[in-house]
Order: sequence, then structure tokens, then C-alpha cells
Amino acid sequence: MKTDSSEKLQKVLARAGLGSRREIEQWIRDGRVKVNKDIAHIGERVVFKDKISVDNREINILNIKEAPQKILCYHKPAGEVCTRHDPEKRKTIFDKLPPLKRARWINVGRLDINTSGVLLLTTDGELANRLMHPSSNIEREYAVRILGEVDLDMKKRLTEGVELEDGMAKFKSIRDAGGSGANHWYHVILTEGRNREVRRLWETQGVTVSRLIRIRFGSILLPPRLRAGKSVELDEQSKRLLLKSLKH
Repeated sequence: MKTDSSEKLQKVLARAGLGSRREIEQWIRDGRVKVNKDIAHIGERVVFKDKISVDNREINILNIKEAPQKILCYHKPAGEVCTRHDPEKRKTIFDKLPPLKRARWINVGRLDINTSGVLLLTTDGELANRLMHPSSNIEREYAVRILGEVDLDMKKRLTEGVELEDGMAKFKSIRDAGGSGANHWYHVILTEGRNREVRRLWETQGVTVSRLIRIRFGSILLPPRLRAGKSVELDEQSKRLLLKSLKH
């Protein structure tokens, strides 16, 4: 941060890679963050000379901009959860990620335990917040296998909007992707990331999602040769394309 200006505390800590802005705001509400030994509050502004600590560990904000921004594409397998510490001791996405110095991986949204596919992670908490924010309207594309009969009226309802317990939701598009017998594949696109939204939308129509794979997040496609449980860091061109989508 510039030495002659102030910034919001949660934004500074997010850029430091400590967590997403949403996570950090909760830490502040919980009283885990202090500024100059006083309990911090949401929206508090800080400058370079302020002493900031999280859980009584001091954070050196002068070094925040020195850490390079990294973005990772992880092929999440089914059976892993998107949490750093799981009380049920299940496998987590963080078990297989490459180690970092002076930073940590922050997941951009979540995939439920039974969903596989593209999951982005970054060292920049502010970037994670921007990518997850509803205003970004970033497309998420899924390959979904449906057990049950799907007709034109059902597709129309799902693209025009149906009521879920947390509000109206819809697919931007539904495309037939083949299949035979009782199971059939479709590719669907959403522009938001609500919890289990793809599954819940289909369930309103009385059909079952038997498999779900996220194949694209924004401009990032699931690499065909990236095996489940493996990751690859985005190159500069891929990063530019992803960041460009945030400027629209």
C-alpha cells in the first residue's frame, strides 16, 4: 500500500493473501483482528505505520505488495471438500496443493463434495472476492448428467427462472450433450455461484443429477490432460483473459 494513503483494513488483509474479503470481515466481527492493539471494526482504514495483528500475530503490511499474484486451476475430484480444516476428517482440496511461502491458497467459491471439475485458487484475497462477487457475472459452465425425462417445457422453465428457497434462479443456457438410456448429459451455464444451485434447479423439475462436473469458470476451461487431484498454475495470458472479464 502507498505510504501516504489509507485503505480499508479488510481489503489490505485480503490482498496479503490471508483470506477472502468475506472471510476477513467475519474475523473482524469475531474480534480476531487488532489495529494498534485495539479491536478492529468493519470499514476501518489503515496506513503503513499502523500495527495490525490477526489472532495476536503481527502482519507486516509494508511487504504485502511484494508477494506475486498466483492463480491456480485445480481439477477437484468428487469426495473432497472445499474447506481448510474439516471436523469430519474428510479429504480437502488443500491436501494436494503446491506449498507456498509468505502466502496461502484461497479458493474462489466452492464445489460441493459430490461435484468435480474446475476450481480456481489464488494468493490474492481481493481478487478472490472480485471473482466471487455477484456483480462480476462470470459464467460457470457445467456438464450435468440427468436421470429422468427432460422436455422443452422443463428447459423453458429453467432458463426463464424458478423459485428456490433463497430466491429466483435460472440457467443462462441449456445445451444437449448426448447420452443414451435413462441418463442424459447437458451443458448448463450460470452467472452466479449459490450453494448447490445446479442440483437444486434440476431438482425443482423432479429429475435427479447423477453426475456434475464444472468444465469452465469464466475463460478457464478444465484442461483435458489435467487429472483429478492435480493442479496447474495459470500462465500470464490465461490470467489476463480471466482478469479482463472483471472489467466489463
